[in-house]
Amino acid sequence: MVVYRDRAVYLPDADVLVLADLHLGRAEASNVDFPLGERQDLVERLDALLNRFEPAQVVVAGDVLHSFGRVPVAVERSLQSLLATIDDAGVDLVVTPGNHDSQLAVVYDGATADEYRLDDGTVVCHGHERPSSEADRYVIGHDHPTIEIEGKRRPCYLYGQGVFDAERGESGGGTDARADVLMLPPFNRLIRGVTVNGTHAADLQSPFVRRLEEFHPVVRDEDGDETLRFPPLGKLRSHL
Repeated sequence: MVVYRDRAVYLPDADVLVLADLHLGRAEASNVDFPLGERQDLVERLDALLNRFEPAQVVVAGDVLHSFGRVPVAVERSLQSLLATIDDAGVDLVVTPGNHDSQLAVVYDGATADEYRLDDGTVVCHGHERPSSEADRYVIGHDHPTIEIEGKRRPCYLYGQGVFDAERGESGGGTDARADVLMLPPFNRLIRGVTVNGTHAADLQSPFVRRLEEFHPVVRDEDGDETLRFPPLGKLRSHL
């Protein structure tokens, strides 16, 4: 079971809240003053999710930071505010670093894992590299999916089966491994995202999505408190 909420997911069987792509410092990189509300927005929304689900653990699926280089003071303060929010809730935190997190160790000394297995068997990772752990389901971030409906862009989740190349024997034999993959939208609302309407798997960076046309978009209508599940993109595109 998966509960979709505000660009994150709650997995009741594992009692874990998963979010991805915080990209702290995206506002600062926008050539505008930092007080775009990035820190307040992220903290308030995370606090609301913690209060709603009261999870035992939070797992961040990579790209805590936005910049590959020096970590600005304002970004470090934003991270400390998020860590304090999680700590105040009495919740454990694990980060699976993403490709933007080369400087994460400078500002974060908590628990990390390249791939983190939950109690229900789900593996959480950022999704920028082919998995090394076998699982029936992976929860990832990385590609920032959005969908355009009636001229309006909306963040979306993508759910489908990932196909992973098996090791080939001398005869070239071997069966490709398949597993459920759930890709999250970026938790940071300042990230524009990749519109999946006309996108193909080759346009995405994640090796978890090779057959994008088979993936189902899932859109949250937060105002109506409704989760909208769509047919796979291969069938949906002609109606968009």
